[in-house]
Amino acid sequence: MVSRPPTFCPDCGTRLESTPIDARERMRCPNCEAVVWHNPVPCAGVAVVDASGPEPAVLCVERGVPPGVGEWTIPGGHIETGEEPATAAARELREETGVAVDPADLEILSASAMPPREGKHVVTVHYVAARADAEGDPVAGSDATDTRFWTPREFDASEETFRPIHEERFREAAALFE
Repeated sequence: MVSRPPTFCPDCGTRLESTPIDARERMRCPNCEAVVWHNPVPCAGVAVVDASGPEPAVLCVERGVPPGVGEWTIPGGHIETGEEPATAAARELREETGVAVDPADLEILSASAMPPREGKHVVTVHYVAARADAEGDPVAGSDATDTRFWTPREFDASEETFRPIHEERFREAAALFE
């Protein structure tokens, strides 16, 4: 299994060929006959919602590294081997914003497939948590240039943009606390 379209067999190094398997085109080694599956990368993120003001505000990060430099996202990232999705979401939140939540306090918001970039497909489990259940003040982590709470009205009035899918999760999370 690989996260980007495969070219060579990871077992013997032979160039792969496309062949129909299970009614889909798959990459197969003509030498050792191994099938190299191109599967999505599992990710997790968490929308922390502050409902203490007149409108709910959602904690977001501005990406400082590719892909999507300058775009806003819900904090999240790759699930590590052996890690539960909620634990990964809480870890990514802490790494990207300095805000901590207990994975037990997270509720599933949604799951979505991101549009592929450079052949990499991502499936993300999105969680939501109340700001009252979180600790710490937002500070941009090493892969972010900024972090802040946005209300949908504030974001709409700005000239900022979201990465694909993230705007939908942002609005869904805010709507839960209206």
